[in-house]
Amino acid sequence: MLRSEKNKKTLSDHRKSLQDLNKSYKESEEPEKQQLWEIINDELQDILKKYSLDFSKEQMKIFNDPIHGHIALHPLLVKITDTPQFQRLRHIKQLGGTYLVYPGASHNRFEHSLGVAYLSGCLVKILHDNQPELKITKQDYLCVQIAGLCHDLGHGPFSHVFDGLVIPKAKKNKKIRGLPDDIPEKWKHEQMSVQMFDDIVKSLKTENEDVLKEHGLDDTDVTFIKELIEGAKDSVAEWTYKGRAEDKSFLYEIVANKQNGIDVDKWDYFARDCHHLGIRNSFDHHRLLKFARVCEINGRNHICFRDKEADNVYDMFRTRYTLHRQAYQHKICNIIEEMFAEALVLADRDLHEGKPEDMLKISEAIKTAEEYSKLTDEIFEQISCSTAENLQESRNILDKIVRRKLPKFVGEARLTDKNISKEDLTETWIAAVQKYNPTDPTVSLNAEELPVYVVDLDHGMKDKNPIESVYFYSKRNPTQASSIKDYQLSSFLPKKFNEELVRVYYRRTDDLTAEDKMEEKKKLEEAEKCFQIWCTDNFGLPIDS
Repeated sequence: MLRSEKNKKTLSDHRKSLQDLNKSYKESEEPEKQQLWEIINDELQDILKKYSLDFSKEQMKIFNDPIHGHIALHPLLVKITDTPQFQRLRHIKQLGGTYLVYPGASHNRFEHSLGVAYLSGCLVKILHDNQPELKITKQDYLCVQIAGLCHDLGHGPFSHVFDGLVIPKAKKNKKIRGLPDDIPEKWKHEQMSVQMFDDIVKSLKTENEDVLKEHGLDDTDVTFIKELIEGAKDSVAEWTYKGRAEDKSFLYEIVANKQNGIDVDKWDYFARDCHHLGIRNSFDHHRLLKFARVCEINGRNHICFRDKEADNVYDMFRTRYTLHRQAYQHKICNIIEEMFAEALVLADRDLHEGKPEDMLKISEAIKTAEEYSKLTDEIFEQISCSTAENLQESRNILDKIVRRKLPKFVGEARLTDKNISKEDLTETWIAAVQKYNPTDPTVSLNAEELPVYVVDLDHGMKDKNPIESVYFYSKRNPTQASSIKDYQLSSFLPKKFNEELVRVYYRRTDDLTAEDKMEEKKKLEEAEKCFQIWCTDNFGLPIDS
């Protein structure tokens, strides 16, 4: 018998006992007993209210989402969506530069955040209904949904382009120029999401000091939401988080799962991105939701899944790889995002020409949520439409993106040596270009015109098999979970779970004459031949076309 069935039987017994008690007290003529029953009844109503997830009396707002259909959001979540900090997400493309390659990928962080909030609630409700012993409260439910809603508040222009390319390039630029660098090392958008959520709470409290209290939340819940946004590291020996006690550790795995990467954030963007990109999604998050269950492992509660869902879980990780391979790390998407990042770094100070001297640079806007909230994808148009002379370089780069005057793709190869760095690759490539003897004597190659880029592709956990970090339970023993055994998985699964690709591009020259274009074509052909020789000499592999 399942634990939930045993629990239901126990609850049924308790209900009958209470009914008998109620009957005996009502039949009693002693006023003390009647008063005592009223106290008991009030206490029971308070408990029921705390642990019930029934929001039928609340004025829920319905959103028609293309992925999840009609979804209902709690009034407090609606208040959050109606703030400038959240509405800003309407102006940030979910997939950054990918939209400039895949015309359907026009969706924004706004609708993705609504989807994550919805799926967060779905997962919490399933755990609550199937395992009452977890004692999930209405406050837990609201906090997890709010965290899902606000987890991406901190994304910058073109999403991951900002924290993945612009900030590192700005830091490198400062180092080269010998300028003081106070940009935090390995800055991530989650840090800004927390700051912007704090700003939202302050603004809501300015309008109504008791806005959280009216919905049963307090400062501890605010702390909990911020911890959920950043995600809890499972490797910590002692439970140091303040939002919830250790017995609620499983709640920290719903929005940002640092344990194994299985969270509702991915479930939404897999479904949403595949829909808009036109890529098939083989992963079924609806099914996985039904088989989610909390089990205790090594003294801590984790979300686990039924053992028969192992292949579905692997499909999730495989979907991640497919999306990166076909879309996120597409050879043209990557170079467009590199160009956009370069334009932003060049415009770092000059975008604010004529504004007060204390106005922060683009890269330094991360210091305050107020300045950062002004950064959206509209910065592309701000630079493009500017007439300032000192933005000419940035404008030229953006103009090339618009006119599709992009670097030409020379070739791509899979690296076989894990330990080779980008610097070593670049050195060997420069040497190969210098050594290369063109078949056409009229052509000469210049390594500066042929930059090298390295792309990392994996299933979510670098070179590790992600399935090994997921816990599964069986139908016979749903209270105990463990890692899946090899014999329970398909023999068709890969033995290697990550790869590095090296790509070389040819930087085009502007305003070419017909004769120049012919010369460029010859140069590109020679570059491709040089690349093939370099791949054979260094990797022992033919290039991927």
